[in-house]
Amino acid sequence: MASSLKNLSEYVKNKDIDISNKRFAIVVSDYYTDITESLFNGVVETLLKEGAKEENIFKEYAPGTYELTLASQYMAQLDEVDAVICLGCVIQGETKHFDFICHAVAQGLTNVSLKYDKPVIFGVLTPNTMQQALDRAGGKHGNKGVEAAMAAVKMLGFNQ
Repeated sequence: MASSLKNLSEYVKNKDIDISNKRFAIVVSDYYTDITESLFNGVVETLLKEGAKEENIFKEYAPGTYELTLASQYMAQLDEVDAVICLGCVIQGETKHFDFICHAVAQGLTNVSLKYDKPVIFGVLTPNTMQQALDRAGGKHGNKGVEAAMAAVKMLGFNQ
């Protein structure tokens, strides 16, 4: 659903999912850090609110959004990680670079999730402008990090 129609920070709380013993790896792109750090804050606040323990939330950095795929694989292969949340931002430019990066990351994260049978969440903004990114990283459309955290929580509860 378009974020202009739904606030990214709004969600229905799932009371039946216990994440108190679940471990989350959050992989954050170093590119557009003002955006990705805001997304990270949204993830952590939401996970803690939903019952995760602070000591069960791990943060790792990837140089850019493209590198989230391999970084997520490094995290997903660890037995002590139950879910991986990937945070990045790719802003449309004048070349096809945007299309190649977005497609590769979406496909790569899907492949990692299926390979390791764990939730690997696509918390990547793909806006046309920096303002649209800001609007979705805690601005007028909420915070995509909140949505990414809840996707991880709900996927962990999927087979409970």
